[in-house]
Amino acid sequence: MSTHWNTENIPSQAGKTILITGANSGLGLGSAKELARKGAKVIMTARNQTKGQQALNEVKREIPNADLELMNLDLADIPNIRKFVAEFKNKFKKLDVLMNNAGVMMPPKRQETKQGFELQFGTNHLGHFFLTNELLPILEQTPNSRIVITTSQAADLKEADIYYDDLQWKNSYKKSASYGQSKLANMMFGLELQKRLEEKGSSTIAVLAHPGYTKTNLQDEMGLQGVILNFLVAQKLEMGILPQLRAATDLDVKGGEFYGPGGWRNLRGYPVLDKIYEKALDEKNNKKLWQLSEELIQGI
Repeated sequence: MSTHWNTENIPSQAGKTILITGANSGLGLGSAKELARKGAKVIMTARNQTKGQQALNEVKREIPNADLELMNLDLADIPNIRKFVAEFKNKFKKLDVLMNNAGVMMPPKRQETKQGFELQFGTNHLGHFFLTNELLPILEQTPNSRIVITTSQAADLKEADIYYDDLQWKNSYKKSASYGQSKLANMMFGLELQKRLEEKGSSTIAVLAHPGYTKTNLQDEMGLQGVILNFLVAQKLEMGILPQLRAATDLDVKGGEFYGPGGWRNLRGYPVLDKIYEKALDEKNNKKLWQLSEELIQGI
């Protein structure tokens, strides 16, 4: 495996259909550009259609022959996700890669999704959990399809845990612990999903990735601390998108693997195979979270 894996290592994506959540900015937009450059049909989703259109226009300016489609998707609204999936299945008969990239990071005050879930857990985990399960039939009828789940090193922080006693942070809200919970949930979901796909002999795989510390608009909520860290530590977006692009396209990738930067403290550098965080290795806990997630969205 290449130690300096970069966009030149991406094989042709011609004939592939790739769906990216949160493609209107940051990692999602950067990934959309590179995959379009390699010939994929890229479905860019955004909650805000104006921002989504601006992003699509930006890709078109850089890559005039890009094959793009913009679709409305609000991961903080379960009925909206259901509507999106119906529209997607109407338009497309295959899906080679689902890139679960969108995320909400550390709003200073507790916010809720349309259905009353805490915003970070509801969007980052539950929204993607529901979307993925709804799209599984089309993914599984596409040979060797992939589900790429973007998590974060926040999943490995001391305070990152699944707070079953107060999952929605109604008693007390701590933005960093809540973010850590949502990103740990991403990782646990990805591993449990891979286990379930393997058990039924599916050719679809679930792969995990994290961008290390990459300068994106997500750090806006971190105030001065974010500005300083962006200046001292952050790597450029061009590097930050590489782990999820490798997870999506490298032919040597296997289900259940985890890719992240290989440099200093895995915060920056070229993408390498990373170690699954210990908190996500408990299969019973992963299964418990899956079942609870199903119960939470049931009947919505």
